[in-house]
Parts: sequence; C-alpha cells; structure tokens
Amino acid sequence: MHRYFFAIGLGPAFALGACGGSEPVTTVDNIVANDTVIPENSVNANATGTGVNAMTGAEVTTGQAFADAAGASDAYEVAAGKLALQKATTQALKDFGGMMVTAHTDSTAKLKAAAASATPAITPAPRLSAEQEANLATLRQATGADFDTAYKAQQVVAHEKTLAAVQDYAATGTVPELKAFAATIAPIVQMHLDKARSL
Repeated sequence: MHRYFFAIGLGPAFALGACGGSEPVTTVDNIVANDTVIPENSVNANATGTGVNAMTGAEVTTGQAFADAAGASDAYEVAAGKLALQKATTQALKDFGGMMVTAHTDSTAKLKAAAASATPAITPAPRLSAEQEANLATLRQATGADFDTAYKAQQVVAHEKTLAAVQDYAATGTVPELKAFAATIAPIVQMHLDKARSL
C-alpha cells in the first residue's frame, strides 16, 4: 500500500509508523528545535487504534495518531521550507519557504497545547513517513530549476492531503481539543494550498 504524506500548513503529511521496527529514536536536524521525529518503522507505544488517514493512506482514528501525523507534517514542512530558503532560485519560492517555516513552527506549538489540554493529555510523537523522507531527500539533491519544480509540486500535494485530513478530523475526530485545533488550522492550510498552486 502506498503511503502519502501531505504538507500541512500544519503541515506534508500525517504518517503512522509500521509496527515491528527497532530503530532508535532520532532527531532530524533543522526541522523543529527540540522536537524528536521517530523513524517510520519504529513502534510508537502511545498510539492505539487505527483508521485510514486521507493524507497518508495510513490508518488513523485516535487522537494520538492524529497528533503524531500533524506533528510529522509540521516537521516535514519546516524542513522543506528551510531547504527552499537555501536553494530556491526565485524570491517567491524563498518567501513561501520562509512562510512555511514560521507557520508550521506555530502550528506545532498550537498542536502541543491542544494535545496537552486533552483528557488524558496527549504528547505528539512526530513520525516522518517514507514518502516524506524521500521528498526531503529529493529536495536535498535537487538544484536550480529542478529544485523549484520539485518543491512546488510537493507543496501542492502535501497541502491537498493535509487539508483533507484536518477537515476530516475536525468533523469526525474523537478528542474535542484536537478537533478544535483541526478546525482552526484548516483555513490556514487552505490558504497555503492556494498560495502553493499560484507559485
């Protein structure tokens, strides 16, 4: 099954790790300071339950799973945005990358606050999907116009998936605090998608 990850103004993509892996937890450089991102094949002991996430094709039904996916989306967006600031050839793409870094850092703070206020409290454990990792690898290797093309394409797809996921959780989620977060973030994701499509 393909896993898709979106870039959310939340940021791309919510992703759940497959069970059975034993890789250690690692910190992804230049993503979000002091945030730990768990490799996709690591086991998340806090996650329970499953369901299908519209952004990743992965299953998500619990508040923990949504929080993990939202955090991973933010981490991807911040990392990709930092690459755009460094490598994009146009000022418009650099500006968009900077906006993604700021917006997704803010989204992470809001996500953590919402998750902490839930009963019981939830601690997001961001987990980059294989697709997110591959997208970042593509951006790291690309240069010039190839970077610009790849970044724009990834941003449109990621925000489309993120928008569908946050709208779905806002409508059907089970944790009121996270539902409110999703409802608040959805218009921001829509704005980012519209901007990405216009680049």
